[in-house]
Amino acid sequence: MKDKKGQPGYIQDKKRKYLIYTIAEFSVVIILLVMGIVATKTRLNLLTVAAVVGCLPASKMLVALIVMMPHKSVAKEIVQDVANKGDLLLSVYDLILTSKDDIMPVDIIVISDHTICGYTSSQKVKEDVVAQHIKQLLAEQKIEKVTVKIFKDYKAFLSRVEGLNAMRSVDKKKCTKEEQRMKGIILTSAM
Repeated sequence: MKDKKGQPGYIQDKKRKYLIYTIAEFSVVIILLVMGIVATKTRLNLLTVAAVVGCLPASKMLVALIVMMPHKSVAKEIVQDVANKGDLLLSVYDLILTSKDDIMPVDIIVISDHTICGYTSSQKVKEDVVAQHIKQLLAEQKIEKVTVKIFKDYKAFLSRVEGLNAMRSVDKKKCTKEEQRMKGIILTSAM
């Protein structure tokens, strides 16, 4: 399983995991309820109380599944394209960023120096809102002067990735600790 945040296929695997856990947890609730009623011939028993309390984590898992359901993992072709054209860049895949007001799916983000470039296939996402959210997350961690650009146009995004990769190949720099830190901050705020 790709149960690691930021890896391609993470969303699909997470949905599968949430579905399995939701079914298992509600099954336990139903079993406890039925066992209590069968054993005591009344619903006023401790197993019923345990079943009701068990509804809380089961419901939490169901809510996570419902939030994750409309989103999909990044296409394998996109992963391959970015791997080919941006092999020197730090890449993060399958993100669902959340703020107080929005849920913002981002297929991929690449990080190079103080430039973050992302692509979202969702037409509902406002690019400037995502960019501002990422800048705010980084500013809260004292990382300033970062350029963030989110694209809905895949060709424009890929062109930008090629440009960033070309600059990185000229500098011959490897991934820095600052870039890893930015990646960690973004992943921490993602579902």
